[in-house]
Amino acid sequence: MSDAKDMRIMAEGLRFPEGPIALPDGSVILVEIAAGRITKVAADGTTSVLATPGGGPNGIAMGPGGKIFCCNNGGFLWHEEPGVLRPAGVPADYAGGRIEVIDPATGDVTRLYDRCGEHTLKGPNDLIFAPKGSPGEGGFWFTDLGKVRGRDRDHGGVYWAASDGSRIVEAAFPIFGGANGVALSPDGRTLYVAETETGRLWAWDIEGPGVVRKDPWPSTNGGRMICQFPGYRRLDSVAPTAAGNVCVATLVSGEITTVSPKGEILRVVKMPERMPTNICFGGKDMRTAYVTLSLTGKLVALPWDEPGLELPFG
Repeated sequence: MSDAKDMRIMAEGLRFPEGPIALPDGSVILVEIAAGRITKVAADGTTSVLATPGGGPNGIAMGPGGKIFCCNNGGFLWHEEPGVLRPAGVPADYAGGRIEVIDPATGDVTRLYDRCGEHTLKGPNDLIFAPKGSPGEGGFWFTDLGKVRGRDRDHGGVYWAASDGSRIVEAAFPIFGGANGVALSPDGRTLYVAETETGRLWAWDIEGPGVVRKDPWPSTNGGRMICQFPGYRRLDSVAPTAAGNVCVATLVSGEITTVSPKGEILRVVKMPERMPTNICFGGKDMRTAYVTLSLTGKLVALPWDEPGLELPFG
């Protein structure tokens, strides 16, 4: 385990930030889930609101035409005390989840998907676009964490959806502990998904848009469980590196954990709070990691030991 050295705080006072996107000018776009908005943090730390879709904007990614594609989980109830803000249930006005497209120039929000066939989306969480030449080209893979209620919870799932809104496919279901972070191998042929409550990282070989090769029972979702995290650890967002490793935002223990494609834990970097929810890469040579510390409302940046993967559309 190593500590995060040379970490700098880019912004504070954010309302449960997640989903960072690093831009070439050193700024970062992220969501403030508790505020229902998309925010830009400039390199000097100043913030500006790009859009206010409401509900619970969660994972975001740059997509075709310079638009921001957003997983909106439909919103949470919140528990707040001095220095801590965290989700605490389903709000009374919850009406389902959706995938939205946001124009950062105007703030306009367009709903792209809110169901897959007869099933409504519950709590879309994170997404990643498929690179050119990969089996998922023309769309993006996204997770649905589901919603947790007092006595029951939804099963999570993994989906592929066309960027133009024309087609959505359920790729793997159920992910019993909630499907959270999603990543692709550099060639776009392996799909990785973090299961939150079990502390497991899953992988599937991709055969086509929304089609993954399924392992037989006893795999409940057809995936290969490549890493079971030790102890009590919950998993959140993931980010791929150029070498094909997967960096996992590891909750409760407050770590960023690098896992190899074979499932080996290669490196653990301790964060200054228990809920580092998301990580992305940018900066010179993609060697700067941007991490959201959601409980305390911070965005931090730190040098990383290997370059992150350059994603489609930036």
